[in-house]
Amino acid sequence: MSDKSSQSSGILYLVATPIGNLGDLSPRAAQILNSVALILAEDTRHTRKLLSAKELSAELLSYREQNHARVKTQILQRLESGQDVALVSDAGTPGISYPGQALVAAVVERGLRVSPIPGACAAIAALSASGLGSDRFLFLGFPPRKPGAFRQWAEGLSREPGTLILYESPQRLAKTLGLLAESWGERQAVVAR
Repeated sequence: MSDKSSQSSGILYLVATPIGNLGDLSPRAAQILNSVALILAEDTRHTRKLLSAKELSAELLSYREQNHARVKTQILQRLESGQDVALVSDAGTPGISYPGQALVAAVVERGLRVSPIPGACAAIAALSASGLGSDRFLFLGFPPRKPGAFRQWAEGLSREPGTLILYESPQRLAKTLGLLAESWGERQAVVAR
C-alpha cells in the first residue's frame, strides 16, 4: 500500500482466517500462506491446526501482545531483506483488536508494503446477522476492565446513536451486559458467537 517501498522488499500480508469453519479460508489466503517465508501467529498451535487441515507448511513465529515489541525488529529485518511475511490471528482479520496494528504501523512507517487478504471479520459477520442498523456503527474493541475506566467509557458512549460493536470474553459477558444496561438503559442488544 506504500508507494515509497522498494520492489526488492518483502510484503507484509494481513491474512484473514476462518472464524468457525475452516472451509471459509479463501483460495488466495491459502496460496499466500503457502508462499511466504514466515507466518506470524497469535497462537502457533491454533494456526498449525489450520495449516495442517489445508496441507500447508510454513515457518511459524508467535506474535501476540506479550511479545510483539520484542519480535518487531526481527520481522522488519526480514521484510527489508525481501522476505514476504503473513500475519494471522486465531480467527478473523489480524489488526482488529489485536497487536498486529502496531506492526502494520511500523511497516508503513518504514515505507514497506502491506497487503490485506480479506476474509472473515467477527465484528462485521455479527453485525450483518444481527438485524441491527448497519448504516452507522462504531467498533469499540474490548471494553476497559477496571470499573472506573469502564464507567467513564460507557458514559462517553451513552448518546451514540449508531450500533455499537464490542468484543468480550465469555467469562465476562454477563457482567459486562449488566454494567452496560446500567449505563445505557433500554437499548436493543444482540450477542453473537
